[in-house]
Amino acid sequence: MKTDVTIPMADGAARAFAFTPNVGDGPWPAAILVMDAPAIRPAMFEMGERLAQAGYFVVLPDMFWRAGPYPPLDIVKARAGDPEMGALFAKLRGSTDVTKQMIDIEGCLDWIATQPQAKAGKVGITGYCMGGGIALRAAGTFPGQIAAVGSFHGGGMATDAEDSPHKLAPKMKAKILVAGADEDRSFDEAQCERLAGALKEAGLDADVSIWKGAKHGWVPTDMPVYNRDAAERHWVELIALFDGTLT
Repeated sequence: MKTDVTIPMADGAARAFAFTPNVGDGPWPAAILVMDAPAIRPAMFEMGERLAQAGYFVVLPDMFWRAGPYPPLDIVKARAGDPEMGALFAKLRGSTDVTKQMIDIEGCLDWIATQPQAKAGKVGITGYCMGGGIALRAAGTFPGQIAAVGSFHGGGMATDAEDSPHKLAPKMKAKILVAGADEDRSFDEAQCERLAGALKEAGLDADVSIWKGAKHGWVPTDMPVYNRDAAERHWVELIALFDGTLT
């Protein structure tokens, strides 16, 4: 069951979507689903619904809400140089940044705490593409609430940047699953090793790897590189992570 919701943020009101199991009244353990760069679309709704049917109260925030209402984004055309889609993609990506993303996650956590159908004590978060880094950063920003993290085909998670997510490892308390994409320059073997090392040094229960044969963007069903076997593996491992940590 999907419901359109509005979540109060520190700098406005964000568009978001809540998903609940079709059976029962809850309360259910809560999870935040962080979208990938191609934005809100039916494939993200499919993912929210699937996670909900596994027994979770799921919140899918529109990380591009500050850009205002926007038409469907064709990421393939945008990356191929289509002027209209390229301009839209630039507008959407320019509407958010690290600080705004954490404002949005905090708003989601606060909103979840007000929902009688949700268990807000321990929250899970899973992210894809750009959402993978957001999910990991959330674990270091809100360690008292984020208890489980899934990050899939994310990028830029262990770089030299001052705000690289791996530098927050000493603050994290969550159990973490990171699955990087194969042949992905945004998260290569060097970054994988750096992230794994930082999480290990922090004493965290973390599984960090690159899934061979799974290209960047393999989970959503509408992506050209969708990989059914790897996507199903993702669902099995993500739900096992949440079941073992949140329930």
